[in-house]
Parts: sequence; structure tokens; C-alpha cells
Amino acid sequence: QVQPVESGGGLVQTGGSLRLSCAASGRTFSSYDMAWYRQAPGKEREFVAAISWSGGSRYNADSVKGRFTISGDNAKTMVYLQMNNLKPEDTAIYYCHARELGSAYVYWGQGTQVTVSS
Repeated sequence: QVQPVESGGGLVQTGGSLRLSCAASGRTFSSYDMAWYRQAPGKEREFVAAISWSGGSRYNADSVKGRFTISGDNAKTMVYLQMNNLKPEDTAIYYCHARELGSAYVYWGQGTQVTVSS
């Protein structure tokens, strides 16, 4: 099984940028569809962006379209979330999510805090 490990969170001002990283621990992400989710205080966890290695399909939530970009490296050991033009409402804990292809198994990272000040 794979264990996602996030990094790159921090404090940024409105309009700033951050790049989150998700590293594969234990094996590569090649057998998984990858996604980023986030959870703000008092709110449910929500989908942010996803990437499928086969065909390179990418999906974004409407709230981040045009601002966030998900990508991965060729070795399939890293997944990134480039976040531009950040807003205070983007403040949340961001989680990396791996879904094993052909099964119901999913794996979550421990999360990384992103705080956007106004």
C-alpha cells in the first residue's frame, strides 16, 4: 500500500501562491488515481482537484478553477497542487488522497495547513 505524505503548507497573504507536494511513501502512485481535498474549520472535507495518470485527465472543483493546478512527476512518486491567487476562503487543511485502481481502497495523508490572510 502507499502512504501519501504532504508538505508545503503555510501562511500567505491574499493573492499569493503556494505549492503543495504529496510524496509517495512505500511505493509509487502509478496504481492510484490521485486527488487533493481540503477541510476548513467547521466544514466538511471537500474535493479540490484530481489527476488520472492514464490519459493525464485532470479535474478541478469550480471554486478553484483557473487558480489551482494539479500535476505529477513522470516517476509517479510526487503529486503537486499549485495554488495561485489565493483567497481567505482557501484557508483549510489540505489532504492528499490516493485511490487504488480497481479496488475500494483509499489512503489519506496527514494533511498540511494552508492559511490565507486578508
